[in-house]
Amino acid sequence: PDTYEEILKLKGVGPYTASAIASFAFDLPHAVLDGNVFRVLSRFFGIDLPVNSSEGKKVFSEKAKTLLAKNPPAIYNQAIMDFGATICKPFLPLCKLCPLQNKCIAFKTNKVDSLPVKVKAAEKRKRFFNYLIVEYKRKFYIKKRTDKDIWQNLHEFLLLETKFLINEQQLIHNKEFEHIFHTIPFEVKSMSDVSRQVLSHQVITGRFFHMEITEPLKSESGYQLISARQLQLLAFPKFITAYLKD
Repeated sequence: PDTYEEILKLKGVGPYTASAIASFAFDLPHAVLDGNVFRVLSRFFGIDLPVNSSEGKKVFSEKAKTLLAKNPPAIYNQAIMDFGATICKPFLPLCKLCPLQNKCIAFKTNKVDSLPVKVKAAEKRKRFFNYLIVEYKRKFYIKKRTDKDIWQNLHEFLLLETKFLINEQQLIHNKEFEHIFHTIPFEVKSMSDVSRQVLSHQVITGRFFHMEITEPLKSESGYQLISARQLQLLAFPKFITAYLKD
């Protein structure tokens, strides 16, 4: 692809990479915004909006577009990135050698060390999911997630959430597990490797335990029995579909 819009559609390519390719490979007028450019613009113009906030990204993007030398854009983009890497450095910037110090707001107001501003990301909540793939007469127990939580309206197997990652022995002695299976003969046929999915505010870590039972679960458990063929017709969270695919 030779346009910014088409390059951006490529898997794994974001706005920064798309702008860089469009500019360097095709001389298209797209301003590159990397950490160096954020830093130069923030200090030079005295912009104290967080560079990792929605409002900040919008302001810096518009500023970068306005400043872009469109002929040729690649040289300008390379120059401002190099300037940030060699002169306007994150630590111990070479302000005394900087040809822009007379117009730099951060230098004039003694804010070089405090710019750019970056909002500290909130620590992600860590959760541990233990999915029991409970098989009874070649069918499996599943239910839909209806609570106001992640993966709402998607389906899942029987879930035991714990405070830490557990193995088979810890699973069997788990109080909730004992409550469900204390009168039901069962066999744990396999335990999966550890799975992990990072969400915007949470990190889900867990395992899948394939179990076989010889008596059905109590009807009030909220789970229903479906065939392996029916499993293929239901929507599951990525955490589960990745396991099923493997």
